[in-house]
Amino acid sequence: MLLLGGGWGVGQASEVCAYFRADGGVAARPGRLPDRLDGSGVLRWRVPFDAGHSTPLLHDGRLYLTTYRDEAKELATVAVDAATGRVAWRRALRPDRIESVHRLGNPATATAACDGQRVFVFFGSYGLLCYDLEGQAQWERRFGPFQDEFGSSSSPILIDDKVILNQDHDVDSFLIALDRETGRTVWRVARPDAVRSYSTPAVWARNGTRQLLVAGGLELAGYDPANGERLWWTYGLARIVVPTPVVGGDTVYMASWTPGGDSGQRIALDSWAVAQAKWDRDQDGKLAQAEIDSSEVLERFFRMDLDQDGRLDAREWERHAEVFRRAENGVFALRPSGRGELGSSAVVWKRQRGAPYVPTPLLDRGMLWVVKDGGIVTKLNAATGEVLQEERLAGISNYFASPVTGDDKVYFAGEQGVLTVVANEPAWRIVSSHDFREKLYATPVLDQGRIFVRSDQALYCFEARAE
Repeated sequence: MLLLGGGWGVGQASEVCAYFRADGGVAARPGRLPDRLDGSGVLRWRVPFDAGHSTPLLHDGRLYLTTYRDEAKELATVAVDAATGRVAWRRALRPDRIESVHRLGNPATATAACDGQRVFVFFGSYGLLCYDLEGQAQWERRFGPFQDEFGSSSSPILIDDKVILNQDHDVDSFLIALDRETGRTVWRVARPDAVRSYSTPAVWARNGTRQLLVAGGLELAGYDPANGERLWWTYGLARIVVPTPVVGGDTVYMASWTPGGDSGQRIALDSWAVAQAKWDRDQDGKLAQAEIDSSEVLERFFRMDLDQDGRLDAREWERHAEVFRRAENGVFALRPSGRGELGSSAVVWKRQRGAPYVPTPLLDRGMLWVVKDGGIVTKLNAATGEVLQEERLAGISNYFASPVTGDDKVYFAGEQGVLTVVANEPAWRIVSSHDFREKLYATPVLDQGRIFVRSDQALYCFEARAE
């Protein structure tokens, strides 16, 4: 899939459970972090690893990551000692079929989760697997591959005694809760109106209760983790959603962007009647690929062809056209209350410019940091949506990793290999930048004075030098 990971977030939580973006990108135990990664004695270790786009999950002195070895068609889960980089264990499998992914993608994209006793990993080509902390298999649940030529990337998260997994694809989308200990289904709910998206759910604590926040194409919704009931929902998202919802007290922040959803640059499909009159040469009431001469349609033919019969009918066409009509790019703040569809009064503010495709925003000290392709960073006043600054990072690059913060610094990792350190203060100040000369898709992980960076070739540990 397209490196999507829900906008890869840092994989460490301050509680016993750790999962994708559980800490919101704010290091719980930052310590003194290095200002520069190219300084003498800052690199503690570097260990080569097979490719994979999953963010390493840090828990109790170990890093858990997933990898893919293309020549062997092998997926693997790896546990690494955080102090030394030594591999503690590696468990590999070879599925009957590896899911299709985007040309920039990787079948090992979802970030692992850990509850202090078990490690949970998800491969769209195979399913969800559970290991104990020594790598012994506990259970597995087969899912996928899905009908989605970009694959899957939404990561498992943990709440109560459940593992939660959301999978939005072209057909048969669902949200499921599994028992952590046994893998049995606690509940499963269909998402029949969902279209392909890759956002990982978030947990929102509100008035002494918790909800699951699930973002998908066009819609953000709150679910009851006890039974999977959809409690409330709101529209106004992009047609494909990758970033994870961000929580700040009673407010939920959401960002989403997809090509063709900006004002003045919108993509729209003709009505079915117009399309049929234009291309249905054999007058069979359907459109085959060979009949269509529009690159906009041919580029999306696979996802539009829901029954995969090689032809588009009126229902399939109109479903996709409706998604384009309703898609909205932007960043917004929401205060959900009540049940059902939320009214406009729930939206605190909304900004249409500067939204990211993949990275999840960072909320810290009343500021919302957003990075989009090209290295454009927008700092917003989280309370009002006011633009505080809009600046460019070092090196022009696409961004798939999410920003993280610790020790008064914010770290941004660009696809082309440049990691930029920015001061976490009101004024804009770039502290340093470092070019790994390796692709960066996973989000940096911060903990107790250390920075763990995963490239497409290796895993690095940097540590601030002693005074």
